[in-house]
Amino acid sequence: MSQVEFEKAAALLRQIKDPISDQDKLEISSLCKQATIRDINIPCPCATDLIGKAKWEAGNAHKGISMADAMNYIAKAEELKKKYGV
Repeated sequence: MSQVEFEKAAALLRQIKDPISDQDKLEISSLCKQATIRDINIPCPCATDLIGKAKWEAGNAHKGISMADAMNYIAKAEELKKKYGV
C-alpha cells in the first residue's frame, strides 16, 4: 500500500455521513495509529477510564504488526464505505 492510497482512505473515512459504530471507530483508529505511530507505548489506563481502556486495548491488539500490514486499513475503509455510505 502506498502513502497516497493510505491518505485517500483517510479522506474517504472523513466523508462517511452516517454515525460509525464505536467498535468500527476503534478498529480503524487503531490500524491507522499502528501504520503511522507504530506500537502503542503507553501503560494501560485504569479500569475506570472506559474509553481510554477501550482505545488502549484496540491499539494493543495490533501491536507488533508491520506498517505495511497496518496500512491494510484501506480495506477496512472500503468496508465501512459500503456499510455506512458516503
